[in-house]
Amino acid sequence: MGRTIRVIVVGILLLGFVALVIGGVAFILWGDEIIDFAQTALIRYSLSSRQDDLLTPAGFDDSPVRFVIEPGDTPKIIADRLVSWALILDGQLFVDYLRANELDRQIEAGTYFLYQTQTIPQIALALTDSSNSQFPFRILEGWRLEEIAAAIDDNPYFGFSGADFLAVVGANGLVEPDFMAYAGLPPGASLEGFLFPDTYQLPAEITPLMLRDILTQTFREQVGTQLVADAVADGFSLYEIVTVASIVQREAVHADEHPLIASVYHNRLANGMKLDADPTVQYAIGFRGGRWWPGISAAEYTSVVSPYNTYLNYGLPPGPISSPGLSAIRAAAYPAESSYFYFRADCSPDGYHTFATTYEEHLGNGC
Repeated sequence: MGRTIRVIVVGILLLGFVALVIGGVAFILWGDEIIDFAQTALIRYSLSSRQDDLLTPAGFDDSPVRFVIEPGDTPKIIADRLVSWALILDGQLFVDYLRANELDRQIEAGTYFLYQTQTIPQIALALTDSSNSQFPFRILEGWRLEEIAAAIDDNPYFGFSGADFLAVVGANGLVEPDFMAYAGLPPGASLEGFLFPDTYQLPAEITPLMLRDILTQTFREQVGTQLVADAVADGFSLYEIVTVASIVQREAVHADEHPLIASVYHNRLANGMKLDADPTVQYAIGFRGGRWWPGISAAEYTSVVSPYNTYLNYGLPPGPISSPGLSAIRAAAYPAESSYFYFRADCSPDGYHTFATTYEEHLGNGC
């Protein structure tokens, strides 16, 4: 009996020794992971009692906050910056949440748009994918450069001002030589007319140069090369076509009138007449009465002295006066065939026009 007990005791001791050896080897091989697992388990247990804190946003301001994560930023650095921007209330809670949910190694460097109204889980998840940080930006047909700049200033997602953008696309700005050759831009000309109007999804890290390139590349993709070749065959550069198109865009309310309005201007050019286009006078006046396209009087047809005033000057103005859409550009390149030299708003409020061949007929179309 005593011998049996001794065997059992020795066996237990041997098993204990083997267990210690195995445990020691395991700790040597996987000690950090074991500690990490234990710490993570403790953090998860702690978080289970802080669900209300996790789901309580830092504030009620729904304005976007541009938040940048630099390569190498640690969760602690990110959390401290989130607190300083009033996007979260508890930095350590944010760090713990990242670790407990294995998001601490998924955070991506990049630019994000965050909000005080987001909770810690929502912010943490957002910071794992910078590619989702995009925002819409719309440029309307018929806008001039300054209106695009104003829209930038009114959009809280941009990290630069409208003035910064104008410095790139305005007169003597920065134009890619390849696009300058494609568009036929004169030296020192602005990109007025060549920033294609559309609705864009822009990346959060957008810069003035990037925006310029997106807009001009879209213009090139939409207009193509065949229209340019056809315009040259008809004796016009693309720059001249866009200049005509920019006037057509401002004159027309309805796109189906673009080709007919363009025909009037082509007919006037071919016959050595002045264009007599009201939008060119408005462009010369600029901002007045809270508007970039102010109402004008008949007296201003001759009192507004500017190379853009086509009531005073023959031929085309020095360049485009607005951003025309594709319909107006195609109409300027391929105008309708007509005998019309005049048009005016018809007598209904529908935005359409009445066209005339002679000035007498034009006068007779008055309301």
